[in-house]
Amino acid sequence: MTPEQRAETVGTTMFANDVASKDTMGMELLACGPGRATMRMAVKPLHLNGHQICHGGFIFTLADSTFAFACNSHNRNAVAAGCSIEFLRPAHAGDVLTCEGMEQTLSGRHGIYDMKVSNQRGEVVAMFRGKSAQIPGHVFPEEDKA
Repeated sequence: MTPEQRAETVGTTMFANDVASKDTMGMELLACGPGRATMRMAVKPLHLNGHQICHGGFIFTLADSTFAFACNSHNRNAVAAGCSIEFLRPAHAGDVLTCEGMEQTLSGRHGIYDMKVSNQRGEVVAMFRGKSAQIPGHVFPEEDKA
């Protein structure tokens, strides 16, 4: 299995079980490749806060979900060890947010990943950086490479 096929299988497997991202938030997984992922979410009225802009927690969740797919793409179970986000501009009802995540480094059990959340006009809404930690197990079973 190539790294690209492995990452695609990870994406398909994880997304099928991701009730929070898929069903609750209405996200779409657009791509999952080795060390990277892209997801999309339309901002709906249920995502708006008291200022009638997208609640930062929903933007964070889009970035966090994209981070999860990127850091698990090698088919080694990984979880967030820490993260931060910078909100740069508001998102409004009707906006379509796309998050592109990219592995910056993977060393031993730890990785650093950057997520860029943009609106449909290509304007950057937020930047997120996550640190992953690998834990035992795999997203899907693979045959030994003996």
